[in-house]
Amino acid sequence: MPWSNQSGGGGWRGGGGGGGGGPWGSPPRGPSGGGGGQPPDLEDLLRKSQDRLKSILPGGGGGGGFGGKGIALVAAGALVLWLVTGFYRVEPDETGVELVLGKVTSRTSPGLNYNFPYPIGSVYTPRVLSVRELTVGMRETDTGRGITVRDVPEESLMLTGDENLVDVDFKVQWVVKDAAAFLFAIQKPEETVKAVAESAMREVIGRSNIQPILTEDRRRIEISVRELMQKTLDDYKSGVEIRLVQMQKVDPPSDVIDAFRDVQAARIDAERLQNEAHSYANRIVPEARGEGAKILNAAQAYLRQTVEDARGQADRFVKVYDEYAKAPQITRERLYLETMERVFGGMDKVILDQSGNAQGVVPYLPLDRVNRAAPGGNPRTGGQP
Repeated sequence: MPWSNQSGGGGWRGGGGGGGGGPWGSPPRGPSGGGGGQPPDLEDLLRKSQDRLKSILPGGGGGGGFGGKGIALVAAGALVLWLVTGFYRVEPDETGVELVLGKVTSRTSPGLNYNFPYPIGSVYTPRVLSVRELTVGMRETDTGRGITVRDVPEESLMLTGDENLVDVDFKVQWVVKDAAAFLFAIQKPEETVKAVAESAMREVIGRSNIQPILTEDRRRIEISVRELMQKTLDDYKSGVEIRLVQMQKVDPPSDVIDAFRDVQAARIDAERLQNEAHSYANRIVPEARGEGAKILNAAQAYLRQTVEDARGQADRFVKVYDEYAKAPQITRERLYLETMERVFGGMDKVILDQSGNAQGVVPYLPLDRVNRAAPGGNPRTGGQP
């Protein structure tokens, strides 16, 4: 019906033939009232409601042209307000992800940006620069007086490769490297990262023995867990980068920790004794090797000396023989004289002359004793006065 359709009274003027009626005409009268209980006229009520709505809108009491212009102004204002809602701000540690009709169209940098307003467009601003942290195997609670740690055995108890139980608590630090993938590739990203962390740690612990886990192998385990987590999350296309895996506590289960410590003490004593034995062996073996090398070198030196002496004697004999072959008589006399000189050189001598002298004694002057006589002595008596 057109807004100008009016037939008698309306609005608050009390039309409709009844006095003192409400804005929608006279109310129906019941059996106790006057008027004989006639039902209300529905067409009359609808017409009166249209008249009242027309009076409320701009230009309702005038011509229809002005009313259409007002509606246009209201619509334009609403459109402007709707478009203004498309402005949004991205904080310094965030990245804006713009969607148009449910499809990712662009990523925006920090600052003031614009996208189509809802429901055509939408914007998500996840924090991509802040480092997020989660714990596995424990819960940290800030009580105001400090941080209390509560163990979670269902997460921390793990089976090692040599079928021992170990209680492992660790932390994982991670950041968002792809905002769109982080938002839409997986549901509940933080719970997913925690589940992947626990699974990766159980796999790495399951490939290791308990002794290296408790002592020198922690750094290798942390690196292996981080690499395995990153590979799994990349397969999920989660847009998450694992920065650090840090083991907080690695102990045997509390029920058997005393017995385990006794085993560890015995193992340490065995290692100490082994180290002492290795130290003694490292000290004795080089000394024995040095003594053996010394004896061997002395034997080789004696061998060379003996061989060289023998060669020298043989060469000397050969040379003497060569000279003897050249002049046998002279060589014999020379050998005889040299032998006599060597034999009689250091002994007292008495020379007997067998050439016909009756006495057979040759006068002999011991010149060596004369030379050794004391000054002032009689040389004839060997230095005696």
